[in-house]
Amino acid sequence: MQRRSFVSPLLSGVFCQCRSEEYQGSYPGASGMRTTSMHSALSSEHFSEHGDEPSASLHSCETCGGPDQEHRLKVLFQILDVNGDGGICVNDLTIGLRKLGVHRTQHELRKIVKAGDKDLDGQLDFEEFVHYLRDHEKKLRLVFKSLDKKNDGRIDSQEIMQSLRDLGVHISEQQAEKILKSMDKNGTMTIDWNEWRDYHLLHPADNIPEIILYWKHSTIFDVGESLMVPDEFTAEEKDTGMWWRHLVAGGGAGAVSRTCTAPLDRLKVLMQVLASRSNTMCIAGGFSQMIREGGVRSLWRGNGINVLKIAPESAIKFMAYEQIKRVIGSNQETLGILERLVAGSLAGVIAQSSIYPMEVLKTRLALGKTGQYSGIMDCGKRILQKEGLAAFYKGYIPNMLGIIPYAGIDLAVYETLKNSWLQRFATDSADPGVFVLLACGTMSSTCGQLASYPLALVRTRMQAQAATLDGGPQMTMSGLFRHILRTEGATGLYRGLAPNFMKVIPAVSISYVVYENLKATLGVQSR
Repeated sequence: MQRRSFVSPLLSGVFCQCRSEEYQGSYPGASGMRTTSMHSALSSEHFSEHGDEPSASLHSCETCGGPDQEHRLKVLFQILDVNGDGGICVNDLTIGLRKLGVHRTQHELRKIVKAGDKDLDGQLDFEEFVHYLRDHEKKLRLVFKSLDKKNDGRIDSQEIMQSLRDLGVHISEQQAEKILKSMDKNGTMTIDWNEWRDYHLLHPADNIPEIILYWKHSTIFDVGESLMVPDEFTAEEKDTGMWWRHLVAGGGAGAVSRTCTAPLDRLKVLMQVLASRSNTMCIAGGFSQMIREGGVRSLWRGNGINVLKIAPESAIKFMAYEQIKRVIGSNQETLGILERLVAGSLAGVIAQSSIYPMEVLKTRLALGKTGQYSGIMDCGKRILQKEGLAAFYKGYIPNMLGIIPYAGIDLAVYETLKNSWLQRFATDSADPGVFVLLACGTMSSTCGQLASYPLALVRTRMQAQAATLDGGPQMTMSGLFRHILRTEGATGLYRGLAPNFMKVIPAVSISYVVYENLKATLGVQSR
């Protein structure tokens, strides 16, 4: 992850650390490091080159005698404001930073302008520029503190490896040293606060901060399944209430994607329950049968309850996940992969247990004939009167058992793909881009579904037994497994797999587009 450019002396020590109460005396020997950085912050040649007054007449910091923070920022702003119009746009940043020997991609520069542009005029005025730098430095301090495991004011290769390992990213010591060398100016093979800040100051994010931001939220895209491990949110997102906006945006995206792929979902249920060796049902034949029986509108039968259960399930799963994290006793913001699997699976069990009757209603409505039920309430009332309360928990055991292989395979495949991408392609940036994230999420989810599909099929058949057998004897989970293997073979456990997989890519794509638009509407910061 080494970067070719050096840090200009002008960028070094833009913020006067003498005035920083938060970091004053935080680390042994910190004052000596600060003085060196501040006295080299603005050399006289920088001012003479840009027509400013010599360094002797600058506004001075009372503590260290160097140029004060306000003046440093004004000079830096003037240099970056190439066309002198009082605002810094992407083009200004490109030319200005190149003059200072700092190289950033157009994507990175656009992110800087977007992050600081409060009035949405496409450029940063001086006030926005200062606000962006100060806000960015606060975030850099938080990341620095989280990486500094020994609390000695320096980050070494072992601390970088440990921090990435906590995120499920495994790198070698040589790779960790490469990261260090890109920021280490004095050859000590450790990074102090000044080196960390100077390297990242006019960069939206890099290395470890990028990995945290880009890879943390990996399961927001809805594929119509309810077994995913919940998302983790930063302390800042929880404090500011940004987490619930993410959940609302994710829920809205899930509702739209499920509605768009509902015909495939209903076809999957029909194939799982009604298809057999003697009654083969192809995709085209299944759609024709549904339209012939109830018209085009019948393709969406059962979708209403499928959308309604998103909100309570997401909320319960998130709350349960946060509580389980506390019980586990982890004081880390991001759990390791095994802890995520345990906490996520338990949260899934709690959430699914709470909304499971809605799963049964969805299956019964999807299998129902035209006019059989007048709506969700009517369906629920009839099941309760005819079969009792226990009917709402038919198929509960295979559903709960399916959570573990789904979540385990989904997480394992995602982590493997993520690490593979980072090892091969994360040379200058750890930003994988939209398509890589979507591909990793789609592939991991597909593998998870493949592993848990037989249990999902048995669950659906158990939910439907009373409706399809008309009062006949109903089989247990193990009995149903044996019956399917005996009468239909191993392939019988994968009935309906084709329409299930057909809906994954459109569901992920639709949910991503809707999610991004809802985030913008709700004022959620882009990651």
